[in-house]
Amino acid sequence: MAMMRAIGLMSGTSLDGVDVALIETDGETIKVARGHNNFMEPLGPTGYRGYTDEEEALLRAATKDAERIERPDDRPGHIPEADAFVTRAHAEAVERFLAENGLSAADIDVIGFHGQTVIHRPDQRITIQIGDGQALADRLGIAVVSDLRRADIEAGGQGAPLVPVFHRALAAAAGFEGPLGILNIGGVANVTLIDRSGGMIAFDTGPGNALIDEWMKERENKNLDDGGRTAARGRPDETLLAWLLTHPFFARRPPKSLDRNWFSHKLAGQLSTEDGAATLTAFTARAVARAVDHAPEIPTRWIVAGGGARNGELVRLLNYHLRAEITTADAIGWSSAYLEAQAFAYLAVRSVQGLPNTFPSTTGVREPVSGGVLSRPGGAG
Repeated sequence: MAMMRAIGLMSGTSLDGVDVALIETDGETIKVARGHNNFMEPLGPTGYRGYTDEEEALLRAATKDAERIERPDDRPGHIPEADAFVTRAHAEAVERFLAENGLSAADIDVIGFHGQTVIHRPDQRITIQIGDGQALADRLGIAVVSDLRRADIEAGGQGAPLVPVFHRALAAAAGFEGPLGILNIGGVANVTLIDRSGGMIAFDTGPGNALIDEWMKERENKNLDDGGRTAARGRPDETLLAWLLTHPFFARRPPKSLDRNWFSHKLAGQLSTEDGAATLTAFTARAVARAVDHAPEIPTRWIVAGGGARNGELVRLLNYHLRAEITTADAIGWSSAYLEAQAFAYLAVRSVQGLPNTFPSTTGVREPVSGGVLSRPGGAG
């Protein structure tokens, strides 16, 4: 198949802004270049459109309102307003990205649009990512693939995680072989475990940055624990940690996924700012360590991506608990910050090509599913 130029868009559970990334792929392989010592050069340019405090507040209100959803078509409270905002913000992000990189709409074959998750309840067959794919395609004049989780949910899957097939393609492009663990720590953390034969399983491990970020927002009005410095000054509450890890989610066999609202940072409410940050950071690390219980082959190497890769205290704890070689994505030429945006560009091309994006071993779907809704400018088929 011919290579396509695709833009991926990601607005994650951290609610900080829109990540934009351009890659070239045929839906199987990824166009890469290698530098010194096999270091992978960037897959393509990236961009970012941050949210203002008011915009973030709107998204948080919509996420709160989503707790009242009982049917997939429910849109209570602030959700319609947030839906329009998400579409507009993503359009602005792409327009700025194209201008900054000397590109036009004609240079891009497709956009992968994740949207903003406001609720994810796979056991109830509900997953809602707000944002209008058709409106985005019409404004930008570029085909858009959106709603990438719904087909998997409807076919009996968890609808998450979606990025494992991209993880496997990246590992192949880098020449890595199993047993390998690729850990993405966004608001929620997910892992892809690749064995020696190239087989993979994937699942959410538990909370990622969300609880830590919410704690820091509440205690110090900061968006995150920069570098994990606050956690490094504290001591985790071992009693609370032991209780948190008894949650039945951790004992469930994968594939499995969770909603960011399953755990609350308020459980650490009686602790000091430093001890609370230390406890929530340790919770994320130990939840990841529990993932090894489900590995068909224990990974000898881990690659850590997502915002959590920049949290030095979290990476230190992962080193301690996993007792394997741990490398951050940036250290090998991958992009910690933009990996998920790149993944949605890749998934969009696979969707256009009719290739599966989810599998029984990654989401629990009955059979491999492509998924995604293709919207062309002007509503053309």
